[in-house]
Amino acid sequence: MRCDTIWKDARLATLAGPGLGSIENGVVAASDGCIVYAGPEADAPAMDAAQIILCQGRWITPGLIDCHTHIVHEGNRAVEWEMRLAGASYEDIARAGGGIVSTMNATRSASEEQLIETALPRVDALIAEGVTSIEIKSGYGLDLESEIRMLRAARRIGVERSVNIATTFLGAHSLPPEFAGNSDAYIDLICTEWLPEIASHGLADAVDAFCDGIGFSRAQTEKVFQAAARMGLPVKLHAEQLSNLHGAALAAEYGALSADHLEYLDDSGIAAMKAAGTVATLLPGAFYFTRESRLPPIGGLRDAAVPIALATDCNPGTSPLTSLLLTMNMGATLFHLTVEECIAGVTRNAARALGRLKDIGTLEAGKRCDLAIWDIESPAELVYRMGYNPLHARVWSGQ
Repeated sequence: MRCDTIWKDARLATLAGPGLGSIENGVVAASDGCIVYAGPEADAPAMDAAQIILCQGRWITPGLIDCHTHIVHEGNRAVEWEMRLAGASYEDIARAGGGIVSTMNATRSASEEQLIETALPRVDALIAEGVTSIEIKSGYGLDLESEIRMLRAARRIGVERSVNIATTFLGAHSLPPEFAGNSDAYIDLICTEWLPEIASHGLADAVDAFCDGIGFSRAQTEKVFQAAARMGLPVKLHAEQLSNLHGAALAAEYGALSADHLEYLDDSGIAAMKAAGTVATLLPGAFYFTRESRLPPIGGLRDAAVPIALATDCNPGTSPLTSLLLTMNMGATLFHLTVEECIAGVTRNAARALGRLKDIGTLEAGKRCDLAIWDIESPAELVYRMGYNPLHARVWSGQ
C-alpha cells in the first residue's frame, strides 16, 4: 500500500470502540488527507510512504474538537465580570441591559473583517493545543444582517486557518432591545424570514436556541425547531442551565445533536436524551466562571450511557476560555469525570455532538487524518496538568 505519510513508533489512543482504544507500538498511515490504517504495527499491511515519521513513543490521539463556542464576537465583558465579583447575578446583569445585549451592540458595529481579526487569536489558542475542529455559533448580532455577518466570518476562519469549522445559527440567543416585550414576534421573524434566508446561503450547519427563564420558552423553542426541520437542518439547544424548562427533552423529541449546559437536567430529560441519542455537552468553564453550585447530573448521564462531550463555551460573558486542555481538567475536578470521559468528551463524543462522527473524532481508516501528537507518558497527563501544553505536533488533513 502506497501512502503519503506514516507515523510509526507511537502509542495510540484511537477512541475507537470502548474506552480510549489504547495501542502500544502503533502506526497511523494517511493518504489524500484520510487515515488508511491505524492500529498495531504488527497487524499493519505492507506499506510504504513518501514520508515516515518516527514518534519515539509519543502518544497520538484524534485531533481535539471544541464542539460549543461563541468564538466570533466583538468586545469583552470584563466590567460585568467585576460586577459579578461584587455580588451581581447573571440574571441581574442581563435584566439591566448587560449580558448578551452588550456584546450585541459591539458585534453589530463590527465589520466582517473586524470579527475575523478579533476571533483569530482565540482560534489560534485552541489550534495550539491540538484542536482541529471548532463549532462556532452566531447569536450576538440579533438582527439578520449581523447574524449573517457572524456566520460568514466563522466560515472564513476555516479558510484563514487549517481547521474544520461547523457553524450554528443561534438567533434565538437573547431578545434584542427593539423587540422588548414582544418575544413571540421575534421568534416568528427568526422562523419565517431569517432562518430561510440563512439556509438559502448555506451558512449554517445546525440551529440552536437558549431555552431558559431569561431566554426563550419551551413553546418558542419548539417553533425554532420546527422551522429548522423545514430547512432540513439539525438542532442543538442551550438547556437547563439556570432552570428546568424541560428543554433537553424537547430537544430530544426533535432528534437534537446535543443539549448543552444541563445543570438542572432531571431524570426524564436524561431518559429522553438516551432514547434519542442526543449528546450531553457539558461546559465546565461557564460553571466555574459564573460560580454555579449546582452540578449537572453526571451520575444519571453515566448510568444511562448518554454520551458526554466537553467544550470551552468560549464567549465574552460567562466563559472567556480558550483552552480545551483546561476544560478537560475542569471536567475532572469540578464535574468528577474520569480521564477516559474527559478525553472522549473532546474527541469521539464531541464529534457526535456535531453530527460528524463518521468523519472525525477517532483514529480509524476512512476518517480524516486529524491528529494530535503529545509529549506525554500517559493520556492522564492531558487532563492532569493546568496551564501546560504538551502538544508535540498537530496534523490536519494529513498535513
